[in-house]
Amino acid sequence: MTLDPLSWELLALIGVALIIDLALGDPPWLPHPVVGIGRVIARLERAWNHGSAEARRRRGLWLALVVPVGTWALAWGLLTALAWISTGLSLAAELILLATALATRGLAEAARAVAAPLKCGDLPAARRALGRIVGRDTEALDEAGLARGAVETVAENTVDGITAPLFWALLGGAPLALAYKAVNTLDSMVGYRSPRFEDFGRASARLDDAVNWVPARLTALAMWLAARLVVGGRTKGAMAATRREAPRHPSPNAGWPEAMVAHLLGVRLGGLNHYDGRPSHRAVFGRALEPLTVSHIERAIRHMHGGWLGVLALLAPLVLLKEWLA
Repeated sequence: MTLDPLSWELLALIGVALIIDLALGDPPWLPHPVVGIGRVIARLERAWNHGSAEARRRRGLWLALVVPVGTWALAWGLLTALAWISTGLSLAAELILLATALATRGLAEAARAVAAPLKCGDLPAARRALGRIVGRDTEALDEAGLARGAVETVAENTVDGITAPLFWALLGGAPLALAYKAVNTLDSMVGYRSPRFEDFGRASARLDDAVNWVPARLTALAMWLAARLVVGGRTKGAMAATRREAPRHPSPNAGWPEAMVAHLLGVRLGGLNHYDGRPSHRAVFGRALEPLTVSHIERAIRHMHGGWLGVLALLAPLVLLKEWLA
């Protein structure tokens, strides 16, 4: 059995999945669906990414359809089959699948792995920790650069890792949440611009933009509301500034949480990065009302938590409305 979308039962199951993710994260002994999805993508990419540009675009479109739909079908089929055996077994499986779609603890731990050595003045260790979660060069970064990298990672990945899976889970349970993760994995593996993926990954990148469009904007709003009501932060003018600055980002979605976190913290994010020794100028968000330090990493994590809590609070009335109309 699969739970009805926008139902109290599903909302409660998502809440328990969040608690499990916050408590356990992703234990290395537990097989993770995203690992399997990544292996399928890698195999299909090797088999399909060849020929003319038109052929690669066509097969890339098939890839962007087959992987998410196949992921949804497998998850739905598993839950349906288990429901024939036991309703409790199906609910337990859905709970586990929902928890694997979330990265709340993992994202916080990755940021704190940068903050811990940085607090002790161990810049080489902080650079190594940041290098494990970003693509930019980290060897020459000072405290401000390391803090910026960690804060930007928390801000951008709040959507991919937490709020977007929550959004799609509430609309379609674990099968739709895992289909979203399949889209996100496609984008991370083949959706970036390079001679190899310019044509083949185009459909995957555009699909990722589409499925994150609403969650990204909802997350920025949720962060702002949570900062005003619970978390605290520089909320005055932050919403208007975020709407103005977010479109500067080359991604149609990533700029929304990053700009909002920059303004809530009162810092400047974005700017100059280096990739394989080559400079890359990114859009700048926020105002440097205070210098970036290690303390901003933990504050960014608080806004991350405010973001997912706010998203649930904003979506819960839809559940109430559905129950009232039923």
